[in-house]
Amino acid sequence: MDTRNIILFIFVLSYFLFMIFPARRMLCGALGTIAMFFFGQIHLIKALTFINWNIMGILIGMFFVADAFMLSNVPAYLAEWILYKLKKAVWGILAICFLTGFISAFVENVSTFLVVAPIALALSKRIKMNPTIFLIALAVSSNLQGAATLTGDPPSMLLASFMNLTFSDFFFYQGKVGIFFAVQIGACISLVVLYLFFRKEKQEVSLVRKEKVESLVPAIILMGVIIILAVTSFVRFNFEYLNGTICMAGGFLALFWLIKNKKKTLFVSLKELDWQTMFFLMTVFILVGVLIEAGWMSVFADKFSKLVGSNQGLAYIVLITFSVFMSAFIDNIPFLVAMLPVVQTITLRGGFSSPLFFFGLLIGASLGGNITPIGASANIVSVGLLKKNGHFISFWDFVKVGLPFTLAAVTSAALFNWWLWVD
Repeated sequence: MDTRNIILFIFVLSYFLFMIFPARRMLCGALGTIAMFFFGQIHLIKALTFINWNIMGILIGMFFVADAFMLSNVPAYLAEWILYKLKKAVWGILAICFLTGFISAFVENVSTFLVVAPIALALSKRIKMNPTIFLIALAVSSNLQGAATLTGDPPSMLLASFMNLTFSDFFFYQGKVGIFFAVQIGACISLVVLYLFFRKEKQEVSLVRKEKVESLVPAIILMGVIIILAVTSFVRFNFEYLNGTICMAGGFLALFWLIKNKKKTLFVSLKELDWQTMFFLMTVFILVGVLIEAGWMSVFADKFSKLVGSNQGLAYIVLITFSVFMSAFIDNIPFLVAMLPVVQTITLRGGFSSPLFFFGLLIGASLGGNITPIGASANIVSVGLLKKNGHFISFWDFVKVGLPFTLAAVTSAALFNWWLWVD
């Protein structure tokens, strides 16, 4: 077997291991990277050039900002306020799902879920409702909105870096509304699906308000980062690490607040950083970089082009369907890293609309993870939290909620995206 085929074998094996051992994905990525070093004959300096350091800066910075924002108790306060105002259980449930989605458009999904989940458990207990579907609804709602903005989720960051998108490009791009609005349409349609699950919960909710905002400083830092990202979007700087630098600056301010107000030491704050995700993402960048260097991405693009020919509609449907299916079982981070150069080649060779296919890829990859309990980190956390509270949920129990939610969100968002960008 020649070197080129060995590289492909290592890549496929690594992704297969990501699928069957999601909790050990960093180890699987590390082993795959080591194998690439050995068989792919790449050196350390070359491997480091494959890593997107701008994205790493965004991830690290936003982790500290999100941590401080959650510990300030602002999200929990907002969720309790919504319940207090709406009274009816069904409307309170849907409003909390919407709030979860809105916050996760700017803050990492798992962090958002973990803050709102205890409120959902308390509400479920008060109205004597099984919290299973409610917590699943929160998880999929947080995943849905991750594609809406540059800071919402790693896949959005990956796409932004690859396409050189700014924060404002997610809202308005090339004179048209951006993917943010496609995601919002998907969110509205999927809320109808959630209503069908909760429509019988019409009892009144008596609520004594307990949550208090500890500090507005983290919320101000978060809004400051968002505003600066938006403002700098209107000026094209010749600095590829701008977004990462802005987020890192916000992260340092949030870290200072955590140390000063939460009495966290620098060591503890750094220890709580999501090192697994960061190192995993680095290994994926290297794996995909070696595969591109070996020419395999061009081969994949050739196969896809031959399958769909010059039919843009067929190519779009195949891409969306494939993205949804794959991200239901494989982490969307490695999937998107692998697919971005393939989609670029497909659009160039077929003469297709680039925004149509790139935004379609993000929609499919981000929303497809909602189908199964292993498709996204928030899903895995929700299942674990339910189990901890005495509620076992099977794979198919999750699919019963995740599949209709995903089909509604993906179909509506993808159709809107098609209407916007088809040539």
